[in-house]
Amino acid sequence: GIIRDGLLSKLTEEQFDEVIRVNLKGVFAVTQAAVAAMRAHGKGGSVVSLASISYLGNVGQTNYAAAKAGVVGMTRTWALELARYQINVNAIAPGLIDTQMTQSIPAEVKEKFIAKIPMRRIGKPEDIAAIVCFLASDEANYVTGQCIQIDGGLTTGGAGG
Repeated sequence: GIIRDGLLSKLTEEQFDEVIRVNLKGVFAVTQAAVAAMRAHGKGGSVVSLASISYLGNVGQTNYAAAKAGVVGMTRTWALELARYQINVNAIAPGLIDTQMTQSIPAEVKEKFIAKIPMRRIGKPEDIAAIVCFLASDEANYVTGQCIQIDGGLTTGGAGG
């Protein structure tokens, strides 16, 4: 995914469109192709999309939040549409994870954010990979239409303190 952050008053239409094109339309296009292949094989399968806890709303991320909320909405819709083909569809909504995208966040900003996370640490890519592996496995064959938030407890409620 990509980010092109900006407050509503400063966000350009180009920034908005670019984030929607990559983070929402990209998920649509890849999933449509993957599901066609799954249906052709007739053996079912799993779709796991990446959303973000930003889908709940985040200052300066109108475009990103909209795209990620769209991923959650598509996930729930596709789960209903594809269950009859034994295709499970789920999403993951990571919080602050140590990735190339988050490594550009200034250290003082990152520390303030980490202080709001009940587990008091940034997540690792392996934290996300483990849940993807589970959702793609046969052990999760009755899980569909879900969005799992992986954020060290940030969105649990009462966080920050």
